[in-house]
Amino acid sequence: MGRRLRHIKGLRITGFAAGGKCFGSYNDTIVFVPKTAPGDVVDIHVTNRRRGFYEGRVSRLIAASPHRIEPFCRHFAHCGGCNWQHIPYPLQCKQKQAQVVEQMAHIGKIEADIVHPIIGARQSRWYRNKLEFTFAQRRWFLPEEMADEERQPRGLGYHLPGRFDRILDIETCWLQPEPSNAIRRAVRDYGIKHGLSFHDCRRRRGWLRNLIIRTGADGQVMVIVSLFFEDSEQREALLAFLHHEFPGISSLWYVINPKGNDTITDLDVKLWGGADHLIEQLGELRLKVGPKSFYQTNSEQAEKLYRVVGDFAGLDGTTRVYDLYTGTGAIALTLAPRAQKVVGIENVAPAIGDARENARINSIENVSFVVGDVREVLADRGFVAANPVDVVVVDPPRSGLHPNVVETLADMAVPRLVYVSCNPATQARDLSLLTDIYRVRAMQPVDMFPHTHHVENVALLEKQG
Repeated sequence: MGRRLRHIKGLRITGFAAGGKCFGSYNDTIVFVPKTAPGDVVDIHVTNRRRGFYEGRVSRLIAASPHRIEPFCRHFAHCGGCNWQHIPYPLQCKQKQAQVVEQMAHIGKIEADIVHPIIGARQSRWYRNKLEFTFAQRRWFLPEEMADEERQPRGLGYHLPGRFDRILDIETCWLQPEPSNAIRRAVRDYGIKHGLSFHDCRRRRGWLRNLIIRTGADGQVMVIVSLFFEDSEQREALLAFLHHEFPGISSLWYVINPKGNDTITDLDVKLWGGADHLIEQLGELRLKVGPKSFYQTNSEQAEKLYRVVGDFAGLDGTTRVYDLYTGTGAIALTLAPRAQKVVGIENVAPAIGDARENARINSIENVSFVVGDVREVLADRGFVAANPVDVVVVDPPRSGLHPNVVETLADMAVPRLVYVSCNPATQARDLSLLTDIYRVRAMQPVDMFPHTHHVENVALLEKQG
């Protein structure tokens, strides 16, 4: 039966699962299905069978859950971005809270009563300050378009879930405020009208590659056009068009990217016109953000997140702080006014350059930034001896802390450790390795990405004894 099973009829969805999916049970086997809600009854097409469970997608919604609402985006059925639009926002927050509690209990063996109620977002739409779109010479066609022989093959939008070579053309995205949609549509339509080639990542050809739009405080807009090869005449015409049609663009850039991936951090991004940065407002700080800068994409929630970090750090004006994985220094600079000294450590040199510049802009003198791998810097006994520390803040990538860093933090045994994570599962794993030295005192989930299953979590650890 198992290998021949292609469809399941009348599956009742009973709960939430990891990765934004929900699940039901078929003949005592768990079935994971995205874009469903507990209480839905659905027919599904089985897309994958693993040992002990199935994966599938909805082919027909038979009965809608009382928790289900109508998605506000026309692209919801196919786009992989906001996979919880059909879930009411209060229920999204409740489930994110439950996700943190469950992963801490299951992986970290940490009690639920220390997890504070999640800090939800005031604004669940138009909350992102950065989006990146991909051009496609042959975009993904929707089922209703297949009969249209005059359909436009080129598009500009997002990758389909799990498909690096399939792009869904986006008409309106609800994540970033205008003029984001207007700029994206204008560039797409200009390219089509003037016969410009859109990129084909499989065949590695096509001129227009990516479009990045950043928005900052006071309505500032940065646009970065990524091109597969140089064509100065066409480039000048396109950028002049953007400058004319959108005089509000305050920073306009281009980059030539002939590589096999879309990242531009290792490339020479050239300023075509306007300022070489945007200004982001983070509480009382004004942060300079360039075309390669990393900055939290939800500015309003970032301020709440960093306020939690400061509260957990327990700063009193004499506190000495390490900010590990400091990036462009946002956390370090937020903490500095209430600390004696803050040292930020980061292995990406351009990010440290931004951090130092932001310290200068804000006239903050009790913070320093070090370029280097966190493992190597902390292993330098001379550095640690010269920079005594009371509180360590860590904000690692999704993969969590390297085992060597976990071991070093245990050896350091600082009075207080604050762990910021965008992946509660790897955070719980790391915390479980530190419980011989530290006791987890409190946790604060923060919703940075409404309508997705992602959640940020801050943990406070104090040295035992």
